[in-house]
Amino acid sequence: MVVLSGGTGDGAGRRCLPPALVAAEVLLACVDGAIASVAVFQLLRMYFRNQQLGWTRQKIFHLMIGSSNIGYLIYFITTLVATCEGWLCWSGGCGFILMACPQILFLAAFLLLLSFWVDLCHQPNDEDEEDDGQGYNETLLEKSKVKPGSHQAVGRRRCCSLRTIHVGSRQKFVIMVIVLTFICVVAFTLLIWAGKGKNPIDASVMARVYLDIFSAVFLLLGGALACYGILLFLKMKKVRSEMVSTEMWKVAGLAVLSLLCFVSSSILALVTNIPVLSYWLPDQPNSIDSSVFIFLYYFIGSSVPSGFVLWVMREMPPRLIVERPIQSSVVTIIRDRPTASQNPQWRAAVTSSQNKALKASPI
Repeated sequence: MVVLSGGTGDGAGRRCLPPALVAAEVLLACVDGAIASVAVFQLLRMYFRNQQLGWTRQKIFHLMIGSSNIGYLIYFITTLVATCEGWLCWSGGCGFILMACPQILFLAAFLLLLSFWVDLCHQPNDEDEEDDGQGYNETLLEKSKVKPGSHQAVGRRRCCSLRTIHVGSRQKFVIMVIVLTFICVVAFTLLIWAGKGKNPIDASVMARVYLDIFSAVFLLLGGALACYGILLFLKMKKVRSEMVSTEMWKVAGLAVLSLLCFVSSSILALVTNIPVLSYWLPDQPNSIDSSVFIFLYYFIGSSVPSGFVLWVMREMPPRLIVERPIQSSVVTIIRDRPTASQNPQWRAAVTSSQNKALKASPI
């Protein structure tokens, strides 16, 4: 594999990637660009379909998946330009941090998914949940009720403000893990940058250590998603409902796919070390094998899970229905017996049932 030689002459750093690797990078950029476009398009459709809803789980996952794939798209395109143009900073840390940032976003999305599944598996009974008032459906993104007639102001306020977001304890832990991961990536970037100078630090060794740690994390994440996916599947199987049955198979499919994709990509990275080291080692015996490994690593480990998450979350939220008061000439209506529609307890029961149905989705 040909990378930057770090020369200072006019043409010393202009050594482009082999055609096979260029083809792999272009194909990956097209795939990630398509996934990012779908995620952004669906996110805009959700917003304009019902502007009363705040930042729901569905919107958050679309935002994170779209951002991650946009980051990969920028990374792959920049790799081709940087190597051919001879950017001296590319192998000194710029390329590494551009590669790591979309990986962090992708990791954050599936850690959030795992935290939701953990909440569901450890969810208390209905009575305890009603007393607590903070069920699994409110752990990160709560759908607040909006009074009729104030939908426009509330919609603008929810779009621009984060005060309505309630973050659960497990989701706070995920945020902390992601912040620590980003700090570690910055530390590795500085070490790689320092390794380009005259010191005992080897940039390729730092990249190898990062790759091993990140692969181990995804191995554990794939196993955790599979375990909690099975537990959640068995728990949902006891509920007789058509909607729950549909969501149950979504959970099963996502758990199996996550396990297969994360384990396969992690083993590929641990065995070959190609996905990272191909940009730091100057000599690679077979560029075609390296290109195939790089394509499989990113396609199986990132593109396939991202596309599947977007597919299982493709349903749009219900449309916004504005209730307008209807003027009537009747001033007072007296009834001996209140009808079912005027019974507050009946309304509360129906509202509670509808809210549980809307929020029962584990994805």
